[in-house]
This record gives sequence, structure tokens and C-alpha cells, in this order.
Amino acid sequence: MKILLAGDSTVAGCPSYEYPMSGWGAHLAPETYRWAAVHNYAKGGATTESFREEGRWQELLHQAVQGDVILIQFGHNDQKREHLTARTGYAENLRRMVADVRSKGGVPILCTPVERRHFSGGIPLETLGEYPAVVRDLGGQLGLEVIDLNQWTRALYLELGEGRSKELFFHFAPGEHAHWVGGLEDNTHFHENGARLIAAHVSRELETLVLGLRVTTAVQP
Repeated sequence: MKILLAGDSTVAGCPSYEYPMSGWGAHLAPETYRWAAVHNYAKGGATTESFREEGRWQELLHQAVQGDVILIQFGHNDQKREHLTARTGYAENLRRMVADVRSKGGVPILCTPVERRHFSGGIPLETLGEYPAVVRDLGGQLGLEVIDLNQWTRALYLELGEGRSKELFFHFAPGEHAHWVGGLEDNTHFHENGARLIAAHVSRELETLVLGLRVTTAVQP
């Protein structure tokens, strides 16, 4: 079976000159190679709208066959577009994606968007507004499995604390990175260390969900 990924830069692979910046989708294949192949269509800057308009969604659907799992995680860039608010354009686009996957016989699984790293008083802030809640709501309304990466990443940041959680993200002092020679403190995009942790969590969640789906299918008359 295949796992096909739709998402933004927090899921996508990055160009070599940005190494070790990485989305978690770039590290999912080593976690799932025993039972599924991964095809990552995620793209930096993508919204639920641009992903379709640029043809990437159609490319993904063209590769999907019955039984394939399609993971969908957007929100970071939708949040920046007035017409893609959580309970209007964003929710409508996710509903349409789910319907498209089901029409191909695939299994859609929604992911809440990973949280950005921003602390206040030692507590990680919620920076994505209603977007994670909308994904959870759609899961219930449409009978979908949801991997709650927003909740899981915030719990991870809290466990590590404000200092150690920096290691998950792309933080470099001036002169430490050839591309960002002036330094960079990016609390949205992951260092490969953080991306690998998230990929391992997604793999564990997926393996449980996929095995459950197979058992359910097998016992149906």
C-alpha cells in the first residue's frame, strides 16, 4: 500500500541548500518501509486552495488507488488568507479533499497542523486559532480518523521546555549556516531532529489506524 502526503512546508522535503531544515513527511518513509511506501506531494507555502490550483492535488489523486492512505495537513498558510478562514474556505476545501479521496477508494486521514514554537510564562502558546479545532470537528462529522499533531507537538514543547525545544527547530547563529549567513531563528520550520520525532509519532499512529482499518474490513460480511 501507499501513503500519500498533502501539506505545506512543515510536511514537505526541503532543497539541499536549506539542510538540515525539513518537514516531517521527508522522514516518514524510513519509519513505514516495512508496511507502506510514502509519496510526499507536500509543498512549502501551500494552502488547501493553492495545492489544488497548482495541480499537486490532481497529481496525488492520479497515483492513488483503492486502499491507499492519504494524509492531509494544512493550516499554517491558510491562516494568512482572509478567504480561507478556519470555518469557511479552509473547512470547505478539506471536505472536498476528503470526498475526492473517497471517490478513488482511498482512506483520508486528517492531521491537525503542527504547532509553532512560541512560549509565554513557560507554556507553549496556541498560535493556529480555530484551525486545529476545525480538523477535529471534521473528523467527527465525516467519520474520519484524525492524527492530532497540534496537541502532540505542544505537549512535546512543554515537556522539553523553552530552552531544549529550540533543538527541534531551525535556529542558527550568524556564520553557522551557509545559506542564512546572518543567522536565523525560525520557530515554524523544523530541524531534521524535530522532523524525525514527528515522523516517528505519525508512523506509530498510522500503523495502529491502518491495522485497525484492515481488521474492520476483514470482519465485514
